[in-house]
Amino acid sequence: MRIVGGLHRGRKFRAPSNIPARPTTDFAKEGLFNILDSQIDWDYCRVLDLFAGIGSISIECISRGAEHVLAVDKDHRSITWIKRLAIEVGVSNLEVLKGDALNVISSLEMKSDLVFADPPYEFKDYERLISLVLSSALKQDAIFVLEHRKTGDFKDHPNFVKDRSYGEVKFSFFNNTL
Repeated sequence: MRIVGGLHRGRKFRAPSNIPARPTTDFAKEGLFNILDSQIDWDYCRVLDLFAGIGSISIECISRGAEHVLAVDKDHRSITWIKRLAIEVGVSNLEVLKGDALNVISSLEMKSDLVFADPPYEFKDYERLISLVLSSALKQDAIFVLEHRKTGDFKDHPNFVKDRSYGEVKFSFFNNTL
């Protein structure tokens, strides 16, 4: 895992091999953040990273100046790794929460400027995830990015904005603008 931009750009970390995650490739991450950098004021950005895995997106957001990041994953190994990573990088604005993403969304008190979700490829409940994020986790005029297989298509969703593919990965962008 490599941080591709911001204050910690170029730093590399080797996540333990026992974490059941499919990390976002550097190529895909660079493409994603090139898009986000033109749309987000990182200094005031609150981020929710669902299905956080090894924390690659969380740390990237912190490196770019996010005010606060909440990383959520249900696997204890992921949680332990992300906490260790935050200490190693020396950041205090990365909060880590163990739990099921869909359940956590419903209980959040804070709404975010950016929500990123990278559920496992076998995940099936996309409509519920999108609905919960848009109604409960996202500030008005904020951005939700869903990472999924490139064969996935959400263009018919009323809040769909655009998508971008990088290899086998696709990012679908949504907003909750009225």
